[in-house]
Amino acid sequence: MELQQKAICIYGASSSNIAEVYKHDAYAVGELIARKGYALVSGGGRGGLMASATDGALSAGGEAIGILPEFMVEKGWQHPALTRMVSCPDMHTRKRTMAEMSHGVIALPGGVGTLDELMEIITWRQLSLYQGNIVILNTNGFYDPLFAMLDKICKEHFMRPSRKRLWVVAATPEEAVEEAVK
Repeated sequence: MELQQKAICIYGASSSNIAEVYKHDAYAVGELIARKGYALVSGGGRGGLMASATDGALSAGGEAIGILPEFMVEKGWQHPALTRMVSCPDMHTRKRTMAEMSHGVIALPGGVGTLDELMEIITWRQLSLYQGNIVILNTNGFYDPLFAMLDKICKEHFMRPSRKRLWVVAATPEEAVEEAVK
């Protein structure tokens, strides 16, 4: 995958019915990405952590690029203030486009869509299909159960213990952005 511009991709919840701590950290991530001079690439949603990160990037004068499948655009699910919106035919193309545009990825807390994106980009990294940095922001211990599962996967030899090189865990938005832009 070829990097098209200086950008950091975020994955995160589309639901807005979540605790404020998650929204706060997502906003900070977007703001910090913009302050580092990177564009924010996301799923471009109008709600949840995608919207919070977009708002953060825009508040710092940054660029916020949303990648949305056509069916989401038709339903009006895009953030209204995106700097640029890229419409694509389907979810698979969305994920590929987001990866192709990014120097690094930060996974914020989220649901099954976020987990799908995170597991796919980790798989791509393991197969040398993605060279960018992968950072998991573990706000409020959100990802602790996933880390326990990944440890079990390694312990039972379904994955090599060297998996530690595939991603970095961050405790704060500042740490997440620093790791993503390395």
